[in-house]
Amino acid sequence: MDEAELRARLAHLLEEHRDLDVAIAALANAPGADALQLARLKKRKLRLKDEIQTLQDLLIPDIIA
Repeated sequence: MDEAELRARLAHLLEEHRDLDVAIAALANAPGADALQLARLKKRKLRLKDEIQTLQDLLIPDIIA
């Protein structure tokens, strides 16, 4: 992947992560919320966070001081 593709993928993942924030908050505040669905959304959000961090690490070059 080149840098443009990495940045596009990163932007997509960040958007999905924000969307999950909204979905989790709405589900958590809903009466009779499905605990299993809430757990799945939170797990997905954590996986996205890991992937986002990996992409950010690829885009930021290591600087050896």
